[in-house]
Amino acid sequence: MSWREPDDLDAGEQEGGRWPLSWHGLYPRERWMWFERLWADACALRARYRLGLRSRWWEDEIQVEALAALAAWTERYDSGEWDDPPGKLALLSDLERVAALLRDGDAPFHPDRDRLPFVRHLIDLGCQPPPGRRVEE
Repeated sequence: MSWREPDDLDAGEQEGGRWPLSWHGLYPRERWMWFERLWADACALRARYRLGLRSRWWEDEIQVEALAALAAWTERYDSGEWDDPPGKLALLSDLERVAALLRDGDAPFHPDRDRLPFVRHLIDLGCQPPPGRRVEE
């Protein structure tokens, strides 16, 4: 599987306009981009739906998959691809079940505090930052 380069229009999306739901099988730079997008989505979902994310959620494959799926689900409604009020209500009612998948962990997630451990985890996974990107960012 391969994504377009970062300087392409709509970089970070697959052919067909969708992100994959898993980082497995991606090239190192694509993995970095995938996790960066998931980080942004997780922060947005946390604020929007008051999800109780825990620190180090990125180390738990179930939490990663749940956040990726929830982000894809909400994106289809937000983009207008889906216009199904009963389906949107199902999403909202399923937030409690999704939140149960995200409860594992000791401390609450704080984006500022947790950013460096997140970046270190990406490096440990073999992700490659874009050229010129400082790892501490």
